[in-house]
Amino acid sequence: MTRNYRPLGLIVAAIVVILDQLVKYIVTVPLALKSRAEVGIELLPIFRLRWLENRGVSMGFFHADTETARWVLVAMTAAIAIFVGIWMWREKARDDVLALGLVLGGAIGNIIDRSRLGFVIDYADLHIGEWRPFLIFNLADAAITIGVLILLARALLLREKDAKTES
Repeated sequence: MTRNYRPLGLIVAAIVVILDQLVKYIVTVPLALKSRAEVGIELLPIFRLRWLENRGVSMGFFHADTETARWVLVAMTAAIAIFVGIWMWREKARDDVLALGLVLGGAIGNIIDRSRLGFVIDYADLHIGEWRPFLIFNLADAAITIGVLILLARALLLREKDAKTES
């Protein structure tokens, strides 16, 4: 009998959405990060909180300058989230379900922002001096990235492992 990990995936997605929206509330209201403009708040020599209104998708692609473009992005992201949710619902492997839960939760967190505000709140600025290996991001983006990396690693490693056992 195969164990059903769907509830675990949904719990992971819910936790990501809740934490994402909580952190975005904290940087928006108590910390008033928007009013600190370019200066932001330095937490560590390599990490600063900075306000960024992301009106596009990953790496600034598909910038939504109009209301129509905004809602097209919401619809595209929602379609991807639905696809991920269906995949998660059908998935049998626990680790893949958890990874898909991260992706789904991150997508929903960013959909909430774009629907409510017209942009996604980004705030995490990881840097080494002036060099920034990543664009400014948020917890939802991190969850999506980590989830995708887990899926890719598992697909590559398990495929190689399966190929070795067949030899």
